[in-house]
Amino acid sequence: MAKVNDKRKLRVCLLSSHPLVLQDFERALSGSEFEPLLRPLESTLVPQLRKMTMPRAAIYVVDASLPRPALEALVGGILEHYPTARVLVVAEDFTEASSFSLLRIGVKGLVTYADTHEQLQRALPQVASGGFWVPRPVLSRFVDTILRGTSGHRVKISGASDLSRREQEALDALLENLSNKEIASKLHISERTVKFHVSNLLQKFGVRRRADLILLCYQRRPPAG
Repeated sequence: MAKVNDKRKLRVCLLSSHPLVLQDFERALSGSEFEPLLRPLESTLVPQLRKMTMPRAAIYVVDASLPRPALEALVGGILEHYPTARVLVVAEDFTEASSFSLLRIGVKGLVTYADTHEQLQRALPQVASGGFWVPRPVLSRFVDTILRGTSGHRVKISGASDLSRREQEALDALLENLSNKEIASKLHISERTVKFHVSNLLQKFGVRRRADLILLCYQRRPPAG
């Protein structure tokens, strides 16, 4: 008797106003562990994009050929309707300013059109598991801007309720951009223990690097009230 494969593919919603771009995205996912759902964009007007209904998916791959306000409205609408969804943006290229603005509104991945066929299948599992797919230099510079902007202020985040007291203290210190040696001195523990806590934090938040963790915490901050 043949075995039934119960493993369901994660749904990836592909959004673009250009049919050929959608087809290219679909080809890039051919034979992957993801189920592509093509969603043509019939309008580029901000109000319509903000309210547009779309199928539920684990990840939304968005074509960045839209005008910037429309792109940000679309991403904002996705995350408003599906707060746990992940958004990856594909563009011709990314300037520092455009990358930073997308990361600020919650985007998890940045891929250029030229790298779609090489990187998309590798980026999606990383993004789906809670991590980021952002060029390292861009991520480092953006994290530097976060740390400069939050210097001296504690960053409260959601999703950290299962942390131990020491893990929370280590996380607070990380968000102050302290080194392992500085954290050890501040918490009166060994550097080895600091490395243990940092490793646990990366695992709990599903990221690989300290910079990823800082960015994730920044994106999870409750909105200012």
